[in-house]
Amino acid sequence: MFNVPSAVIYSPDEFEAVNRVTIDSRDVKKNSLFIAIKGERFDGHNFVLEAIKNGAIAVVISEKKLADFDEVNVPIVTVKDTTRALGDLAKIWRKKLNAKVVAITGSSGKTTVKDMLADLLSEKFSVSKTNNNNNNHIGVPLTILNTNEKHQILVAELGTNHFGEIPYTSGIISPDYALITNIGSSHLRFLKNKKGVWKEKSSLLDETIKNKGKLFINYDDPLIRNYKVKKDSAIKYSIKSQTNVYGKIKKYTDDGRPVIELIRNGKKILMELPLYGEQSAKSFVAAAAVALELGISKTNLLNGLKKLKMPAGRMNVIKLKNSVLIDDTYNANPESTKVAIELLGKIKTYKRKILFLGDMLELGKPEIILHEKLARTINKVRIDEVYTIGTRMKHLSQKLNRKDIILKHFNNRKSLIIGIRNMDLQQSVIMVKGSRSMHMEDFLKEIKQKVN
Repeated sequence: MFNVPSAVIYSPDEFEAVNRVTIDSRDVKKNSLFIAIKGERFDGHNFVLEAIKNGAIAVVISEKKLADFDEVNVPIVTVKDTTRALGDLAKIWRKKLNAKVVAITGSSGKTTVKDMLADLLSEKFSVSKTNNNNNNHIGVPLTILNTNEKHQILVAELGTNHFGEIPYTSGIISPDYALITNIGSSHLRFLKNKKGVWKEKSSLLDETIKNKGKLFINYDDPLIRNYKVKKDSAIKYSIKSQTNVYGKIKKYTDDGRPVIELIRNGKKILMELPLYGEQSAKSFVAAAAVALELGISKTNLLNGLKKLKMPAGRMNVIKLKNSVLIDDTYNANPESTKVAIELLGKIKTYKRKILFLGDMLELGKPEIILHEKLARTINKVRIDEVYTIGTRMKHLSQKLNRKDIILKHFNNRKSLIIGIRNMDLQQSVIMVKGSRSMHMEDFLKEIKQKVN
């Protein structure tokens, strides 16, 4: 198990088999292995003794820290880099797993597709999946290590905001199947532009092809569509074109839920999604394409459909007493914000449409232009009231110049909270969206209290 570079085991005769690997001392259970990771806010080495007290039977530490643990009475493994060792251990365990591995990345929608796919597959298989969005260089190895021999399928989410992260995590997880949801203007501060985003994320496809795996190609995305791959190594899916899996949107219900006709191998399934907007339809068709390829039946698909729900803060439609509130506060980039605004326009429960927007972050040099571009979508959808916060959203506010729109920019959080308390939000469809660090969920709470 510890055949990793630079590893040295102290008290190897006392080393016992472990059944759990964790980096959180609070998460330690009996027979756990604790790996001390040094992060931005905490150093796991400060919690080694607590981990042992909680039941860890072995610990992995930096070789530089060995002298600090002379009195530890469980086996110690020293390595040069504990984070790298975590990845090395996961790579070893991955080779021992019998589970088929599906890896998912993309600029937006990857958590939604991951959760949808896991729900659909669980109708027939034992499924392991990424918890929440633990999709980075630490979360991906932990996801692998939390998968056991009883699991038949692992659905893993891979995220990135710097070059090199997807090549690293995809090399560890060694996918049998891979899917990129889309290529958008996310993390441009580090990935520069869409071509940079594509370069980073397409490494997942490269790794999968190297493993003789199968790709699921979003034919509606021009960058993904043009990826060169042998016909028998890829399945194309779309909501706009007749591809291998085609999810044609027939209509929307009055409350914004898509009714789609799913066509695969000439067979059609008509279904009304329990979720909202075009993006939900895209995510479902992606998940269905993978699930059907892996062997679930029409009955499995329809039963799994009933269980689907959006992850917290992602297009959650909340029906209040006299209003509808759309919680899309988890994060924001230009593409996901555009889709969210379009959903606001599709819901016909109430005619009055109110939009609260916070800054979209990590967009690099084009951030002002990307904020201003949202004005086109807002004008097209005919939003009645727009309230913005953040230095970047101020530029959008200035760009909106319709005479029939109620518009106000708030310079700080306190003034927006006071503003919400004085607004009339009854008989309206209300959306709240912004990047994670804008903490737009705080304003969501104020709106709920005001409307209820």
